[in-house]
Amino acid sequence: MAAKNAFYAQSGGVTAVINATACGLIQEARRHPEKIGKVFAGRDGIIGALTEDLIDTSLESDEAIARLRHTPGGAFGSCRYKLKSLEQHRAQYERLIEVFKAHDIGYFFYNGGNDSMDTAWKVSQIAEKMGYPVVCVGVPKTVDNDLPHTDCCPGFGSVAKYVATSIREAGYDVASMARTSTKIFVLEVMGRHAGWITAACGLASESIGEPPHILLFPEVPFDPERFLTRVDECVKQYGYCTVAVSEGLSDAAGKLIAESGTKDAFGHSQLGGVGQIVAQLIKDKLGYKYHWALADYLQRSARHLA
Repeated sequence: MAAKNAFYAQSGGVTAVINATACGLIQEARRHPEKIGKVFAGRDGIIGALTEDLIDTSLESDEAIARLRHTPGGAFGSCRYKLKSLEQHRAQYERLIEVFKAHDIGYFFYNGGNDSMDTAWKVSQIAEKMGYPVVCVGVPKTVDNDLPHTDCCPGFGSVAKYVATSIREAGYDVASMARTSTKIFVLEVMGRHAGWITAACGLASESIGEPPHILLFPEVPFDPERFLTRVDECVKQYGYCTVAVSEGLSDAAGKLIAESGTKDAFGHSQLGGVGQIVAQLIKDKLGYKYHWALADYLQRSARHLA
């Protein structure tokens, strides 16, 4: 039986190592020509399959593929495109299978997070119903490190280093002016339901009293009174206080502290600004001046409010 071709696509926000994953996948496929023929990459993720805009990676040299390991961004383009249920978007799923048939694709590798894993599963379902044999594989990629059945998702290590370094440096900045000015620093990090990135901020602390002093996790209901008491204790004991807070911080009723009331393309509540909410709470109740920053991994923006 002739080897089947493979389709690979990148999805969602790119991590620092998503191209390294692409490199490894393509290189491994080339080691097994008896099983996998060409590897086609979708331009701009799954949209590349829907529009039949495929990149034939077999035209690239081994050296070019190897360079993907150190190439930033998403080499083939990514997207945030939600394929809904089979009933709602059946025509699009059928379109994918048509493109797979046209290019003799027997393997589908989707490199992304939770929604991408769900897409891979749905494609496998429609392929089975249509009687088309295709192996669908979800390839982990998410800085949130929250994919089930994985120990560490590619991308988490780089963001862990980033946030730990950021809060350590910012903490020292605040410590330098705490006696005469700002005493509080709040860093907001990603993490809707899982607090891995928040926990990574704790790597910055090497001894008692070093930043960060407080970590606020999405898994732990936020208790404002207890939080404010701890902030005040830190300021009185160390002279300042640094806080790392997850974007998914919720109250005792499970309501997201920073929920805006709008939804994103995947139906998730739009979040953002919990760092400012927490910082302003400290200012209102304790009177301490603060800095707060949003660390979204791709960029760091700092804001100062008196």
